[in-house]
Amino acid sequence: MEKPKHIFLIVADSLRKDSVYQNGVDMPYLEANSIQFTQARSSACWTLPATSCMFTGLNVHEHRADTHTRRLRSDIPTLADKMKEKGYKTIQVTANPVTTDIFGLDRGFDEVHKVWKIVTPKLKKTMRLLLSIGKPRVRKMLFSKDVISDKLSEDLEVATCWGQNTHLDNFNKVRQLIEENDAKNQPCFFFINLMETHFPYHVADTFGLTGKSLWEKTMETITLFKIVNQNFLINNHRVIDQKYADLIYQRQMTSYQIIKNDLNQFVKDIHQDKDSLVVFCADHGDNFGEQDWYYHFSNVNDGGNRVPLFWLPPGGQVAKTIDTPVSSRFMYHSLMEAIGEEQTTTLFKNEEFNFPLTQSFWYKHRGVTRDKYRYNQFMFIDNNMRFVKRNSDWMSAPITGAQYHNEPFFEAMSEGTNPILELVKDTEKRNYLLEKEKEFDVFSSEIRIQ
Repeated sequence: MEKPKHIFLIVADSLRKDSVYQNGVDMPYLEANSIQFTQARSSACWTLPATSCMFTGLNVHEHRADTHTRRLRSDIPTLADKMKEKGYKTIQVTANPVTTDIFGLDRGFDEVHKVWKIVTPKLKKTMRLLLSIGKPRVRKMLFSKDVISDKLSEDLEVATCWGQNTHLDNFNKVRQLIEENDAKNQPCFFFINLMETHFPYHVADTFGLTGKSLWEKTMETITLFKIVNQNFLINNHRVIDQKYADLIYQRQMTSYQIIKNDLNQFVKDIHQDKDSLVVFCADHGDNFGEQDWYYHFSNVNDGGNRVPLFWLPPGGQVAKTIDTPVSSRFMYHSLMEAIGEEQTTTLFKNEEFNFPLTQSFWYKHRGVTRDKYRYNQFMFIDNNMRFVKRNSDWMSAPITGAQYHNEPFFEAMSEGTNPILELVKDTEKRNYLLEKEKEFDVFSSEIRIQ
């Protein structure tokens, strides 16, 4: 099988599956030329571990990039490393600093283009500072003696991606790079990260509020601040009123609607008649109330983990839908097979092993996270059910397809029950899960004592 000319992995950061399917996909080229995975789930609940899963094909406890370690293991090859071995020039064009050198996700890339270094800021520096100030680290910096530090300057640049649409700048940079490398007959692997669908969820070309009255705008602002600060992890204050969680959810849906036509055209431009492979997906979703959880980190629910996933092979016109549950980490294995490395399990084969296995770890918020939120979770899917081990207790919930906060809550299973031993019928799958559960428990113990 001939290798694709170019390979593109496009990630809309934090984008939920139901934001894409709210009125049908409504992306004509993408739908007509892709294999859609309607039950894809991410392996983690925020950018670092979720992207690391896609970059390595490993579970979180294996690559160990989580809220505590904050670093991808240096002894394992990445997707970019493997692509380079096969003769591809590896290029990252990103609007998210998390995918860069900060946490080691730049490893293997020949070039990393940071969109905040490319765009012309449309917001005044004061507004960019206000958007950045939601981060506790930035507030701490502001009250230090060295206010005008290099790090604060970088934060203000990054805030450009938080405060204005940059997807067209991202796409145009990729087009430029394609043209330059086509002139050299150089095949490329592109990783492209878009931030419009990430918090604070862009509802206009520059940052704005959606509330109609002054009171609604005020509450929207307060809710956005609460979500980014996660203060409920360290105090006993009310989390977020569901009415305003609904409003924030609408922000993400709007953000996707704003970029989808440009995205569809970009996918067409880089795929049609180009002999290229294009993947469009999200790293993870966000939460607006499912299982009483909000935003990133320790969550195992459909809002946080069910993601859009579209695979456009070279040649086009292969519209197909796969409805069985799959894990997006097998994107790694599928891309490896596309460049000639035979794999036992991919998104397309051996469904006994490509099922979702999701892990999340408690967030060490300012070092004082309350005990009730210090839990790690191990979730897998079997026979149309989700099973989650929270610390040492097992719970279960059916897969219903319910959207937003209407999904069924997890219910505690009988004390001493282990659904892996008692309910998983396939012997190989059962043994695999038992092995991963044991490894996860060891890693969890290491984190719990930090």
